[in-house]
Amino acid sequence: MSGLRQRVTKVSYPYVAKLHAAPKLTLPGITLVLALAGVFAPVVVGVPALVLLALLLGWLAFLSWPAVTTGPRFLRLFSILVILLFAVSRIANG
Repeated sequence: MSGLRQRVTKVSYPYVAKLHAAPKLTLPGITLVLALAGVFAPVVVGVPALVLLALLLGWLAFLSWPAVTTGPRFLRLFSILVILLFAVSRIANG
């Protein structure tokens, strides 16, 4: 395990433990709220919500990267890219 991965895993542990201890629908709920805010809220609220969603998914993808195969890795990266591209399109279209 690389030094960066070890540090991120160590710092992330308390947050992952809290998410694991929370009700099962907590993480999907957070994801849904951020996605809906990103799509339907005004740009001032929507774009930061989409960026937060991309960061959340990126963090989870980074933590799970060693445990997943190529297909799921591609889907994780693709979903983050689509979210960020949608955020850029929201900015461009105002």
